[in-house]
Amino acid sequence: MTEPTANLMPKPIDVIPHRDPFLFVDEVTSFEDGVIKGVWRLTGEEPFFAGHFPGRPTLPGVLMCEAIAQLGAVAILSDEQFAGTIPLFGGIDKARFRRQVVPGDTLVLEAELGRMSARAGKATGRAHVDGEVAVELGLLFVMAPA
Repeated sequence: MTEPTANLMPKPIDVIPHRDPFLFVDEVTSFEDGVIKGVWRLTGEEPFFAGHFPGRPTLPGVLMCEAIAQLGAVAILSDEQFAGTIPLFGGIDKARFRRQVVPGDTLVLEAELGRMSARAGKATGRAHVDGEVAVELGLLFVMAPA
């Protein structure tokens, strides 16, 4: 898999098709040896906080999973061999939520690509806040035409 040099981290908005309000990776911070890292800064202005939950805003766990998958998609689509495709969820394995994430938190994301083929791939991911694990999971990607 072709990876960028340290000075040229891919910008998520330039690589994956997601857009506001459903782009959850603000920045890629590193990408080497099949491991990509990034961040999602939660301001509290995100619309889901108003309803999840009133008086106790909490980031939905499924959105943490989505953020990790988006980061993995940045890694996959940064490789020219996957041009013209889009990685879709094929499955989520063993997701474990370990910490509440609230407005003002910075979610540090990590995805490690596993076996990849032209049709599918696997990854593992995790997200941290202040060094504490918020979620860990396995991902299965299915490659579809873009």
